[in-house]
Amino acid sequence: MTGIRLTAPAPGWAIDADVVVVGSGVAGLTTALRCAAAGLATVVVTKARLDDGSTRWAQGGIAAALGEGDTPEQHLDDTLVAGAGLCDETAVRALVTEGPGAVRRLIDTGARFDTTEAGAIALTREGGHHRRRIAHAGGDATGAEISRALVGAVRAAALRTIENALVLDLLTDAEGRTAGVTLHVMGEGQHDGVGAVRAPAVVLATGGMGQVFSATTNPPVSTGDGVALALRAGAEVSDLEFVQFHPTVLFLGADSEGQQPLVSEAVRGEGAHLVDASGTRFMLGQHELAELAPRDIVAKAITRQMHLTGTEHMYLDARHFGAEMWERRFPTILAACRAHGIDPVTEPIPVAPAAHYASGGVRTDLRGRTTVPGLYACGETACTGVHGANRLASNSLLEGLVFAERIAADIVAAGPRERTPAPVAEGPEPVTVPLLAAESRTEIQRIMTRGAGVIRSADSLAVAAERLEALGSTAGGPGADTGEDAAKDAVPGVEAWEATNLLLVSRVLVAAAREREETRGCHWREDRPDRDDTAWRRHLVVRTGRDRQPVVSRTDGPAFPPVRHGAPARTAAPTDPLNHTADAPQEPQS
Repeated sequence: MTGIRLTAPAPGWAIDADVVVVGSGVAGLTTALRCAAAGLATVVVTKARLDDGSTRWAQGGIAAALGEGDTPEQHLDDTLVAGAGLCDETAVRALVTEGPGAVRRLIDTGARFDTTEAGAIALTREGGHHRRRIAHAGGDATGAEISRALVGAVRAAALRTIENALVLDLLTDAEGRTAGVTLHVMGEGQHDGVGAVRAPAVVLATGGMGQVFSATTNPPVSTGDGVALALRAGAEVSDLEFVQFHPTVLFLGADSEGQQPLVSEAVRGEGAHLVDASGTRFMLGQHELAELAPRDIVAKAITRQMHLTGTEHMYLDARHFGAEMWERRFPTILAACRAHGIDPVTEPIPVAPAAHYASGGVRTDLRGRTTVPGLYACGETACTGVHGANRLASNSLLEGLVFAERIAADIVAAGPRERTPAPVAEGPEPVTVPLLAAESRTEIQRIMTRGAGVIRSADSLAVAAERLEALGSTAGGPGADTGEDAAKDAVPGVEAWEATNLLLVSRVLVAAAREREETRGCHWREDRPDRDDTAWRRHLVVRTGRDRQPVVSRTDGPAFPPVRHGAPARTAAPTDPLNHTADAPQEPQS
């Protein structure tokens, strides 16, 4: 345990539970429902409203081998190819074999997917998939439908929820086991201000960290809070350098910042073409699947074509769909485009890559357990080993479902003694993290976009690391250097805590990206353009030292070592890129 904490007031109130789930997307709510159904006193903590997380923004769908002729083995093969040699095959096999059943249980919960005239689930294709295996709802509103169903089930079950609450730090007992979380409720509901939920099991399902970049498809709440909490608590994270940039995000201008409208990969799955300003389909000949190549390949191709043509975006041409198909199949995207003055029925859509999904996160085993006893992670917050270096399209919702069920089963199996809330011990004197001024958020995003975006290099990452370090050195006193004349003192509050979390996860991401001197999946080093399996077919595992500095190490091979509470991952020499020892056999995850 690191003993590192955010600067925050002491909890002024507390409630007890068997399990606290932080996050209200598909992963969090599925975990909570399963735990509550087994009789556990379950509390859901969410940063905004129950349906305001990333799940509701998912357009394309959920991938599973549900169609005639499709098999889990084929789904596994596509996932492994997309993951560029870094998927944990045991984790992927669990995903694809348990996935169809998990989707059917989601339907039993109340989710309504689009169907064919014969009543079967309608399936489409997305990038990297060789079969039509993407189930969708409302045309292009799959996430919204899943969120509706799960939120409805949570309310029907009368689960205790705390909305508008930012989680702060992990509580532990005298033995270093999880004992709950501290959180700040933003002035609404039964509780207010900083308090605590005491529970021996904590599940982090806080979504992604897309807000570390200027332009992202993620909602404003995606500030990496779960990963930051885990790092401060001493947990290991892995694969943070693999940030997936979605290839086709509606281009709103070079200076556009914040959440950007996504143009789902399913549009290409139904036959849309990527073209440049002259109308040339530049994906032809670059990959056997052309526009439906894995996302990292398409994002790189778009970026290259932008550089070659000196333009800021490419185009997605789906005029041949016609008005009826656009209105029936993609009503959400159609409305978003028209709201910004673009009519896809009559003109190509300007698109460019934007930060979309964190393939890495808090390292877990196959039961969602982290390296801190009693702390679990699920969904985009977690790194289960499923995604490797590049997530296969629409595997994210499925991962949330499958591993949420696995986490719930593990918590339930722990038995009453393990579920008894343990007293919170004072422990060693905590190291308090100085807070950044709220205004630092924009500066962090600009540093990361320039230095650690789609294209990276040793030079760009070094500059990013230097500027992030300088920004961190201003914390705790006068406000960060945001280019404004009047710096403000950073005081405890939601915006300062979010900025401080963003800085921590940004520093870890940059540290890992500097260490990985190759190009693999969605990690593109222009100074190291080749994939190097001999030296780099392995994971980078990062933890935070008590001095708050990232400590980066490498696993022996592509499989994760077992999760051992409190023990660092088995590693090769962490700073020797020429360590070419043969990959040692790995024991499977427990």
